[in-house]
Amino acid sequence: MNDASHAPSALPYGAPEDFGYFDRKAAPTGGPATGDAPPATPTVSSPWPSRRKWIKRGFQAIFVLVAVAIVWLILTAPLSKSLQPIAPPRLTLVTADGQPIARNGAIIDKPVKATDLPPHVAQAFLAIEDRRFYSHWGVDPRGLARAALNNLGSGGTQGGSTITQQLAKITFLTPERSMTRKARELLISFWMEIWLTKDQILERYLSNVYFGDNVYGLRAASMHYFYRQPEKLTVGQSAMLAGLVQAPSRLAPTKNLKAAEKRMRMVLTAMVATGDLTEGAAKVTRIPRLDVRRRTEIPTGTYFADWAMPAARAAVAATYGEQRVTTALDSRLQNIARRVVNAAPLGKAQVALVAMRPSGEVVAMIGGKSYKSSTFNRATQARRQPGSTFKLFVYYAALRAGMTPDTQIDDTPITEGSYRPRNSGNRYRGTISLKQAFAQSSNVAAVRLYRQLGDDAIIKAARDLGVRSLLVADPSLALGSSGVTLLELTSAYAAVAAGAYPVTPRALPVGEQGLIDRIFDGRTDLSSRNEAALRDMLQAVVKTGTGRAAQIGIESFGKTGTSQDNRDALFVGFAGDLIVGVWIGNDDNTPLKGISGGGLPARIWRDFMGQAISGAARPAVKPRAPDAPVEPLDLPELPDLPNATIPIGNRGGITIGRENSVSIGGELGGVPVDLQIDRDGVRVTQPQSEDAGRAP
Repeated sequence: MNDASHAPSALPYGAPEDFGYFDRKAAPTGGPATGDAPPATPTVSSPWPSRRKWIKRGFQAIFVLVAVAIVWLILTAPLSKSLQPIAPPRLTLVTADGQPIARNGAIIDKPVKATDLPPHVAQAFLAIEDRRFYSHWGVDPRGLARAALNNLGSGGTQGGSTITQQLAKITFLTPERSMTRKARELLISFWMEIWLTKDQILERYLSNVYFGDNVYGLRAASMHYFYRQPEKLTVGQSAMLAGLVQAPSRLAPTKNLKAAEKRMRMVLTAMVATGDLTEGAAKVTRIPRLDVRRRTEIPTGTYFADWAMPAARAAVAATYGEQRVTTALDSRLQNIARRVVNAAPLGKAQVALVAMRPSGEVVAMIGGKSYKSSTFNRATQARRQPGSTFKLFVYYAALRAGMTPDTQIDDTPITEGSYRPRNSGNRYRGTISLKQAFAQSSNVAAVRLYRQLGDDAIIKAARDLGVRSLLVADPSLALGSSGVTLLELTSAYAAVAAGAYPVTPRALPVGEQGLIDRIFDGRTDLSSRNEAALRDMLQAVVKTGTGRAAQIGIESFGKTGTSQDNRDALFVGFAGDLIVGVWIGNDDNTPLKGISGGGLPARIWRDFMGQAISGAARPAVKPRAPDAPVEPLDLPELPDLPNATIPIGNRGGITIGRENSVSIGGELGGVPVDLQIDRDGVRVTQPQSEDAGRAP
């Protein structure tokens, strides 16, 4: 073997050794190999294995990042929604007996079935919105590229989203513009394509897309614009509706008919391009005639509905489908409240009424004389001075301190200190019981209790019974100087009626509670002693005190309230299983004229309760004929009047006699007559002429 065959090959010019172009163990250049072993042949290694390793690592890193991104999107995107029925954007509130009272949200209707629609309906939407709908997997690369080229060439803003992407966007995602939202949109689109059929995706899209005029869904839109079910839509009607999807607010035919017609022609042209319509058929397709009819609409709001809507939305936040929420409102009681308030002589004053059960369920609510004129709810939003109705908390604090309804207190003018309130009409009764002071609404007694008990005790009593408004620690607080809402004031009286506090006002039914629920409901029972004492004093107000105008045919309890200068007048009380608060006042806080808590508010309360509770109306008292003449004991005795005659014309006059009699003389048809009025009654006589008794 020729040793020359083992000579190393020439090295590339400038090639470094550490790149492995020759074997370090080979003999030195130009020298013979030592030993019998032939000299080693230098090996040449490639740089690509090392590069492939880094490329592989790069792909692995990208894969990990993509996997992490997908997992994050799965955890944050609402994928579960895509497999459930879609929630329409409407919520209807109904009374306890099922009568709709308010609807909040858009006009919608039942979903459509793709198999029930004429072929040209789906063809119109697919031609203008997503021609490759049945061939792509939720995302259409061709559509995206076509839209990009169109936007670059014309400067327009043509979208490349598929119907699946649009469904994901309008149904499951917020309207934010970000890469995160777009990534979620793509992920949800793929998810729906896996789990739903194409027809199911199309049906959901058509049933939820916006068509302008606050109308969502194909069925609602076809009824709104053409008064026709979608199963009977013509080609022209289908094309016009399909054209609205691009810009529904701008293209709505009720607002911009010319723009809607132009867009409809574009849809027809697209249908010709897809082969779904011939050019001749497109040319002869007429502009459809609109048939927009007025519907008997449920009001979008009422005083009660505005207050109840947040609770209703929270109750259905985790469910889907058309929402119909049953409230606690009783339609019969609400109608009674409306009638009673409308019949009251309020003048320019405003009024509010709240009726609730001991559970806190609000069954009737009036927030003002007219919701149309003013949506401001005076039952839930207005914080007005409660006047003497606040004394409930003062006397409850006194009972907690160990006093009783029979505890004596001074009802005399306060002469010490800088705050010196007076009783109404400056009437004082000396030393009286707490029960009497409460029934007669003694101001000086309430302030004396406040000073004796301290502001902390009074405020704690109010807080425990459910008052949440700001209470200013001042002796005038005892007379109701801090503003509260009628709703929270009524719920405080409901705590006395229920025998437990606090009572939380509720717009939705509470439902029957089990033993465990009642134990852990967070309420505290009133002591039987304090509950009985409060009821005793509240009953005295209606029986013998300032609330006598509120008397009804059954046992009732309540308290009057009139703020300074008669700016607010209230009556709050309970009977049977109803607790009702009534407030009257002016929105500008000007004084009321001749209205106090024991007057018109008490009468409104009485009239409501009399109609709301069976047997509560007081029977009408029929006058009974007396067995003997009745002398009026409340009128002064009249002295005997002297005889006097007042002439009337030539033939008559009025004569007042000494026996308290009156005689009126005159003529009737030319015949002289006298009208005699005395204690025996009224008599008509014919007087004798001056010639009577004379001989002819």
